[in-house]
Amino acid sequence: MFDYETMRVVWWLFIGVVAIAFALTEGFDFGVCTLLPWVGKTDVERRVIINTVGATWEGNQVWLVLLGGAIFAVWPAVYATLFSGLYVAMLLVLFALFFRPAGFDYRSKVSDPRWRNAWDWGLFIGGTLPPVLLGVLVGNLLLGLPFHFDQDLRVHYDGSFWGLLSPFALLCGVVSLLASTFHGALFLKWRTEGAVHDRATQAVQVLGPLLLAGLAVATMWVFAGLDRPEITAMAATNAPSNPFNKTVVAVGSGWWAHFMALPVMLVAPVLGFSGIALAWLLGRRKRQALPLAFLFSSLGLVGLLLTVGFGLYPFLLISTSDPQSSLTLWDASSSHTTLLWAFWITVVFLPIVLLYTRWVYRILWGSLTEASVLKDSHTLY
Repeated sequence: MFDYETMRVVWWLFIGVVAIAFALTEGFDFGVCTLLPWVGKTDVERRVIINTVGATWEGNQVWLVLLGGAIFAVWPAVYATLFSGLYVAMLLVLFALFFRPAGFDYRSKVSDPRWRNAWDWGLFIGGTLPPVLLGVLVGNLLLGLPFHFDQDLRVHYDGSFWGLLSPFALLCGVVSLLASTFHGALFLKWRTEGAVHDRATQAVQVLGPLLLAGLAVATMWVFAGLDRPEITAMAATNAPSNPFNKTVVAVGSGWWAHFMALPVMLVAPVLGFSGIALAWLLGRRKRQALPLAFLFSSLGLVGLLLTVGFGLYPFLLISTSDPQSSLTLWDASSSHTTLLWAFWITVVFLPIVLLYTRWVYRILWGSLTEASVLKDSHTLY
């Protein structure tokens, strides 16, 4: 049950769960901040918007930290390749995130409109730039990255930051931004009333078709225009990690053939498209349909991430400059002992985190209005 091969698959699933949790929680969090300058027209309206996520944004962001830590512990070669080769992009994400704690905590400390407006745009940057860059990262995971390992298994990145900004990767960045903003608009409509609620409804109506169109273009591009490498020979899946213990050809049978080899994987893109479409249809209706709309939006995001994961499997990182150096879950993991220790720690603490998160949202849930913000002006953001 707990052999090396099994643990590698289990951790592939665990890290997928963490990535999904991050997308679902921080996704609407980012989206709310992206909408802040456009949906909030007055200072009080913007305070209403900020406080819909004000009590939970820090907890949501922890999923990103957990994702990075899990990759470091479980897939050290992947961590080394991403965080060294994509150093500039990762720093831009980090710098954008710096606006968030300062913006939330200091925005309402001074009543000067110029001060508050500046922090509003800071929160906008902190909510907009990360999903764009993370979407670009996903696009480059599908395209492949220019890296290789030398004979001492030291990784060398052969590209540059500007090389990441290919048309397909930028499209993925736009789709990621649309997805987070659409998810955030549904959340904002659910949690607010009055003018903010009405403007969030308008945002849902506009963003839904744009997101579906972007997803359709990206999907057709992947299936019709991207090459997918293929593993032609591999050592045992329970062997020690070594990316050279396999043979990879740069162009294989293609992404569509990969999905058709196990047609059940097509459930993922179907879930992604249908979830977003149903969320858009229900999100235009009255408040009673909003919980279901948000649920379908969440399922749509789950479907999109599963599509990426299933499409890449068993690859974790594809190398365009040296296909042999491509990393898979069979040859990029830590030792069996490390995976076992990390597994038991996760089994104990992950349910606690999930239960606590559920409790926090249940306690803090409810509609936010301008009257409630003005009433608790000194305790809310």
